[in-house]
Amino acid sequence: MVEPILSARGLTREYAPEQGCLEVDLDVWPGEVVGIVGESGSGKSTLLRLLSGQERPDAGTLSFTDRAGRQHDLVRVSESAIRQLQRTAFGIVHQNPRDGLRLRISAGGNIGERLMGVGARHYGDIRAQAVHWLSHVEIDPARIDDLPRYFSGGMQQRLQIARNLVTNPGLVFMDEPTGGLDVSVQARLLDTLKRLVHDLGISVVIVTHDMGVARLLADRLLVMRFGRVIETGLTDQVLDDPQAAYTQQLVASILQVS
Repeated sequence: MVEPILSARGLTREYAPEQGCLEVDLDVWPGEVVGIVGESGSGKSTLLRLLSGQERPDAGTLSFTDRAGRQHDLVRVSESAIRQLQRTAFGIVHQNPRDGLRLRISAGGNIGERLMGVGARHYGDIRAQAVHWLSHVEIDPARIDDLPRYFSGGMQQRLQIARNLVTNPGLVFMDEPTGGLDVSVQARLLDTLKRLVHDLGISVVIVTHDMGVARLLADRLLVMRFGRVIETGLTDQVLDDPQAAYTQQLVASILQVS
């Protein structure tokens, strides 16, 4: 029987006087892409940080099942255990790729560092993997020894994705991965992401304010407002036939802008 890879119940994080995330229930299933959408301040980024262990909740439960079938209580687990999961079982793709890369080491070194975190030691194998993944995310392998600070924003984001996916994590968290990029660069990056998610069969939780990104990548959506999930369902169902008044307004405003 298939079980959720990530399961949250009553997840809450409060920042006085603001509301961060209130009593959120969520299951993420193997191979599923879950999108979290809402306006700025809706709580979607707070929820992502809670789910990925970057912050601890004030209340609620959160469990993760790794590829070996081991279950981890992400509320009570130690900080060192959380960091180990983030290095091995999780991928975390930041909106600003500079937050997820080591800018003073080479592109290949960024990928190799992640591999060494899961026990890789053979230099030739690590470099071959780096070459393979640079090609996989459409970066010229000839740039393997270049520093990422000399890459464009789109290339830095693709390198960050390669760094996170090279260890075949069970679960990847993405926070506005196309934010701040030109439309043409966004399109290429989205094509790359869609292909990788499909080919690798990974589970993804993605935060975005862009409904086009949500429709292209997500199987299921959570709509957040004031820290709460106000609507959830299959992506096409939520976007084409929204039930909550706020979701209707959100979708209508996007349509008017486009």
